[in-house]
Amino acid sequence: MDAATLVALIVVLAVAPVVISMMVEALRKPPETPQSLYWAPTIPIQYTSVDGMRIRYIKTGQGPNLVLLHTLRTELDIFQKVIPDLAREFTVYALDYPGHGFSDIPRTDYRPELFVRVVEGFLAGLKIDEATLAGVSIGGVIPLMVAAKHNTRVRKVVAINPYDYGKGGGISRGNFVAWLIFTLAKIPVLGETVMRFRNRIVERLIIQGGVATPEALPGKFLEQLFAEGERKHHYRGFLNLIRNAHHWEEAHQRYGQITIPVLLVYGERDWSRVEERDRTARGVPGARMETVANGGHFLSLDQPQRVVALIKEFAAA
Repeated sequence: MDAATLVALIVVLAVAPVVISMMVEALRKPPETPQSLYWAPTIPIQYTSVDGMRIRYIKTGQGPNLVLLHTLRTELDIFQKVIPDLAREFTVYALDYPGHGFSDIPRTDYRPELFVRVVEGFLAGLKIDEATLAGVSIGGVIPLMVAAKHNTRVRKVVAINPYDYGKGGGISRGNFVAWLIFTLAKIPVLGETVMRFRNRIVERLIIQGGVATPEALPGKFLEQLFAEGERKHHYRGFLNLIRNAHHWEEAHQRYGQITIPVLLVYGERDWSRVEERDRTARGVPGARMETVANGGHFLSLDQPQRVVALIKEFAAA
């Protein structure tokens, strides 16, 4: 084989996966937008507009305002195990961020500022005052950043497994599959190709890296996660989020400005390390920290009863 033929073969082998992945993506069938919650059909799905983006959310219950903020790559349904109990004592709101769930997928940079702006706009648009913000992962960092801005609509924060460490690489600590996929995702062209080949088996393995036991993951939750990931441009938005994930660690620069009560909650088996948890606890003035046994990163699925108890206790204190 001469040099020219060898080069041509290498080019074909390099380009073929990219082209095939584009064909696979083009053939994907977009999912139907759910008209009701599979886990609570009586709770209406609603939409509001924040900065021109259509945001899916729910509201249920009565009592003081409680806003729940989900993790990266998931959606408001991650709180399905805690919302029914919390709604007995709170007016509970939960929303899908841009590029997540069934909210709009804007062509933009998915940096922390986008999520903070959307949450603040959500609070203002729905006139939610005196609220406790409680969230998991990036949903734990967002309320800390909102609190650091002294937003008067927020009275307390419950930050569960806040994602503010490891230069945004915490998810790759879940298991080998997660490490491999999210390492490749950061490489231009290769990352896009890998994401276009996504499938249920790989995604299930990655999500399992976020819980202490696989049984904690409801089957319908996994199915809906995969379905919403089939939406047009969804993978591009998620890829952008991954490539901007290191910015979440910059939130530490703002923690010292927080003046409202904060509860930090960590799953015993969260991706964060002890020294990373201590760093956050030291950075937030007056923060209280709790560790939940047998809990992973998706703590609202792992240990829902403990999450409910901690939120109720802290909000009432």
